[in-house]
Amino acid sequence: MTQKRQIIVTNALPYANAPLHLGHMLEYTQTDIWVRFQRMRKNDCYYMSADDAHGTPIMLTASQKGISPEEHIDKIRESHEADFKDFLISVDNYYTTHSPENQKLCEDIFQILKRNKHIEEREISQAFDQQENLFLADRYIKGTCPNCLAENQYGDNCEACGATYKPTDLINPISVLSGTKPVERESKHYFFKLSEFNDFLKDWLSKDVVTESIANKLNEWLEEGLTDWDISRDEPYFGFLIPGEDTKYFYVWLDAPIGYIAAFKNYCNHSKLDFNYFWGKDSPTELYHFIGKDIINFHALFWPSMLKSAGIRLPTKICVHGFVTINGLKMSKSRGTFILARDYLDNLDPDFLRYYYACKLSNSAEDLDLNLEDFVQKINSDLVGKVVNLASRCSKFITKGNDGYLHSEIDDKELWNIFSQSATTISENYENRNFSKATREIIKLTDLANEYISDKQPWVLNKEHDNKEQVLRICSLGINLFRLIMIYLKPITPNLVRKAEDFLNETLLWDSSAHPLLNHKIKKFEPMISRIQNENIEAMLNSANDGKA
Repeated sequence: MTQKRQIIVTNALPYANAPLHLGHMLEYTQTDIWVRFQRMRKNDCYYMSADDAHGTPIMLTASQKGISPEEHIDKIRESHEADFKDFLISVDNYYTTHSPENQKLCEDIFQILKRNKHIEEREISQAFDQQENLFLADRYIKGTCPNCLAENQYGDNCEACGATYKPTDLINPISVLSGTKPVERESKHYFFKLSEFNDFLKDWLSKDVVTESIANKLNEWLEEGLTDWDISRDEPYFGFLIPGEDTKYFYVWLDAPIGYIAAFKNYCNHSKLDFNYFWGKDSPTELYHFIGKDIINFHALFWPSMLKSAGIRLPTKICVHGFVTINGLKMSKSRGTFILARDYLDNLDPDFLRYYYACKLSNSAEDLDLNLEDFVQKINSDLVGKVVNLASRCSKFITKGNDGYLHSEIDDKELWNIFSQSATTISENYENRNFSKATREIIKLTDLANEYISDKQPWVLNKEHDNKEQVLRICSLGINLFRLIMIYLKPITPNLVRKAEDFLNETLLWDSSAHPLLNHKIKKFEPMISRIQNENIEAMLNSANDGKA
């Protein structure tokens, strides 16, 4: 028997300054599908998330609204949690980085890094906005990238080439807040000696923690040589004060990933889990981070180096995805395609987007296009026209013809075995995050089941009284094949499968795929999902347009 795995899973923490949009939901859906699959395989899988609740943007937005940063992040967290819940994201603990657990962990880790001589104080020249009277955070300076010369890039990293740099390295910098050219002022800052971890990172990245293409990109940066990392920010700032300082704060990218640990620490406070067992240096458990390709430097370079110095366990895998486009283009408010999670939820079933994303998700970091016309066609064809229709066309012959009881034998054992044995391939695809391959296999099986029913034509056979037994055998197999399809879809479409479980009068487990339902009473079939109408899409887009800034 395979030993039960113990896995902590995280997604990149949503920033507590705005509502979630459909780009966010790609990652949370991907994470949730993998988590639900692991739980179906009876592994202990703990899904942690939280709001990333610090930084200058939050401070400034709260000020503009005339409320405290704490009030602002509390309201945003409430909306984020509601979106997670309604999109069926089965997180075990949704916390916040603005927490006592996170503050204590940040302070403790900082002191360990300091003792290990991986922290250094330096005087630096920093961008200062004289009009706004504050030091400018990286994201409040724009200019030309010093590496690739791409224009309109932020002060910390280039979205065009991925390079990281100091804000003062930007060519022709401008303050985003005032439009003025910032001046340089001296300030004492704390640096983490990332440059000392090159060899460690090269070795760690060789251990299959990321895909080959991501490892190649990271190794390019390692070959260039890493620079030390500024982990402090000057007041005014919303975050945690650095121990021993009155005006210096931890940079948000130091405390945000520590928020993964803090969320689990908080979870342990009201569960029976041993925190040190999961987060100790030599923990036998697994740690999976699901992130977007724009933050691989933080998660695969800065974060593991900090953990290594602090004597904390390292990630097992970092799973990287691409960006979402809508109808082939970047999401845009001006084009009316900047769609919030709530715009979608107010008009469409969350299972539909979960399924569509799954059909396009692999373990690569390629971008994914949400083509709305294709979305409608795929849901109506696959889920409504093929999957649910299979149950619909078989059920009435069982509920009317045999009081709802399935036959005591399988009509076509060879066909049943094809479906049952597909559990292995589908399981491998789920495990490797090749969800598109899993869904293709599932729909291929669905087509096979529908072909079987079409070939046997139980509606024709049923017209002759002598064929009642044969009709029952055919349709009982059809229902059993539908049941297997529902088992395989359960990580992706939990709402649909919950309705199928009610119809089948059974809780569907992964291991259930090994044996059919025989002499089992099912309920009367009720419609499980409805076709998407063009009006649903138009209403969603109208909601998105109504919310334009």
